[in-house]
Amino acid sequence: MARTPPPPAQQQFIDRLREHLADEPVTRELSMFGGRCFMVAGKILVSADKDGGMLLRVADDDDELLRRPGAARAEMGPGRDMGRGWITVAASAVQTDEGLASWLEPALAYNRAVTGRADRRQG
Repeated sequence: MARTPPPPAQQQFIDRLREHLADEPVTRELSMFGGRCFMVAGKILVSADKDGGMLLRVADDDDELLRRPGAARAEMGPGRDMGRGWITVAASAVQTDEGLASWLEPALAYNRAVTGRADRRQG
């Protein structure tokens, strides 16, 4: 059975994520949480939503990130939040490469902390 292609906004965002994560050990991409999930070093990093927004996995001390425009606590369904460290980010907050990078940075920092891998920029 043929897969339905992702909506254009989601496909564009998936392509941007691939570019931003090109130097990271992306072990696989899979459909999860209603989007296209990127696993880095075997752990969930980000999921591209159908509307061009995203779901991120960050450290549990996420209060500062939740104060950013476009951020909200992720929910599995109405009134069922996913808990600390899970944030949804509106498409409007990641329209620019700088905006996207500013959100991927805390997710990558968390990923490195839980996987024990070094920051690739440290040489």
